[in-house]
Amino acid sequence: MNTGSVMPAGPSRDEDSTTAPTKLNSAQRKAIVAGTIGNTVEWVDWALYSIFAKIIADEFFPKGNGAVALLSTLAVFAVGFVMRPVGAAVLGAYADRRGRKKGMTLTVALMAGAGFIIAITPSYEHIGVFSPLLLLVARLVQGFSAGGEFGSSSAFLVESAARGRRAFAGSWQQVSVAGGVLIASLLGTLTTSVLSDDALHSWGWRVAFIFGGLLGLVGLWLRVSVEDTDSFAEARSSGRTRTNPVKAMFVEHPAATLRVTGITIAGTLTYYIWVNYLPTYANLTTGIPLKTALLSQTLCLIVFVVALPFAGLLSDRLGRKPTMAGFAAGFVVLAWPLLHLLGNSFLSLFLVQLVGMLLILGYSANCAVVMAEQFPPEVRATGIALPYALAVAVFGGTAPYVTTWMHESGHSDLLWVYVSAASLISLVVYLTMPETKDKEFN
Repeated sequence: MNTGSVMPAGPSRDEDSTTAPTKLNSAQRKAIVAGTIGNTVEWVDWALYSIFAKIIADEFFPKGNGAVALLSTLAVFAVGFVMRPVGAAVLGAYADRRGRKKGMTLTVALMAGAGFIIAITPSYEHIGVFSPLLLLVARLVQGFSAGGEFGSSSAFLVESAARGRRAFAGSWQQVSVAGGVLIASLLGTLTTSVLSDDALHSWGWRVAFIFGGLLGLVGLWLRVSVEDTDSFAEARSSGRTRTNPVKAMFVEHPAATLRVTGITIAGTLTYYIWVNYLPTYANLTTGIPLKTALLSQTLCLIVFVVALPFAGLLSDRLGRKPTMAGFAAGFVVLAWPLLHLLGNSFLSLFLVQLVGMLLILGYSANCAVVMAEQFPPEVRATGIALPYALAVAVFGGTAPYVTTWMHESGHSDLLWVYVSAASLISLVVYLTMPETKDKEFN
């Protein structure tokens, strides 16, 4: 083993509830830090697309109809999600056969490379139809990468934790995602505040993508330096790894597969509306300046990122079911008043976004751990990644397009129905699923 590598000290299979540690040791903390930082920088590139959606629409599509160009840009955003189940199946199975480390190294390399392609692709004015085609290819690669990232990184983090701190460790997967969005939001806030509109459109947004790609190279370096988890090593040494983890997931764990899909529906829809797209949506529907909306997003994300590990600790104490049910029930009740309070002032947007993000803590702090607890290590990365990616493709990837279409069609007042219905479906899943907080885990 390399002297600079990090070996997670996950719990062994023979630990029980009386001997399992309740605190992370130094090796486990180092593994979580390495996994979190790598995931953070990968998600910067993914989030930048949403933040600069209107500018990308002007650059990569014919001018003349701003609404059509924006919808086209969001359609490319949604198409990227189509590749997420493909990436989940291919890269999730790769991580289950070859290891979490190799899976995570491959995903960050793909994401960074695609970010560089977006940054250097000439505009429609210069190369015509090839511009949106290159954009489409880059987003397909990013979608493929993101599809495999969630399963491998979630499995890595949860498997690196002590038994009594699995939700806390898993919450750092979402800390890293939100951290990536936060960095992207800071880049958006900085560029829109400092640069003129002409500079922002001509080169400023490209600098943000280049910076995100460079951060991706940092994430690649960090992931090369870590070792795999004890759980994967034990599965491999005992011959339990599968040649076809996708088939094994569907055949041997059909209930868990369906459960992960149901767990994801409300979480992904509310996350992509509140955390990713709300600044653009507020700019479209209320006329609030984009830089003001991005400032609100940045401040709310800071609160969200700081609160996530504490929400994970709460789940480790109270359980997965009550904390996730609180999230879903909150949106069932509050979706209508929150969306109707959205106005063109900073305060109204900030309050709407902050309340929504605080509710989403109940999902984000739990999603990695509760999905990991559904599957054994030989199919865990695939079992997390594939059903999650399918739900994200249907409900998360289409969320910006659907919300924009509702606005353009004059139906913005019905968005709350969409949010409440999805939350109600997941609420039923949360209330009926088995509690896994004290489940034996290997």
